[in-house]
Amino acid sequence: MTALTLRAPLDAFAQTARKLLSEDVLALVTRFGVAAIFFQSGRTKVDGFLHITDGTYALFESEYHVPLLSPVVAAHMATYAEHLFSVLLVVGLFTRLSALAFLGMTAVIEIFVYPDAWPTHLSWAGLLLFLIARGGGTFSLDRLLKIP
Repeated sequence: MTALTLRAPLDAFAQTARKLLSEDVLALVTRFGVAAIFFQSGRTKVDGFLHITDGTYALFESEYHVPLLSPVVAAHMATYAEHLFSVLLVVGLFTRLSALAFLGMTAVIEIFVYPDAWPTHLSWAGLLLFLIARGGGTFSLDRLLKIP
């Protein structure tokens, strides 16, 4: 079997993938995937609707050392941001802003909280950079409302 024999099926596969996986489909999947990561994290910080747990405050005091912010303020900001920006990503409203906010959160987490988790944070950053650069795609409120 030669390289040319292998190339034809690979070219056909690549062409099919390009047709089925348009940038708009990739944006939709990326928005939902990133939103799920951060929303689930936000849900671990609360009980009920948005009541921040004592355990969350304790984590921000003992483990999540965010500079320049008190642990209480940081707990509130992170918790509400994870919920708000996740919902915005799911519906595709202010996609670029939401992705930028999560990229900033990711940088803070990487630098100040879990620097050894860089492979995970790099994978988040790659997804977020796609959304910042390309936006929410056709299946988003951004497109409907003509928000860049």
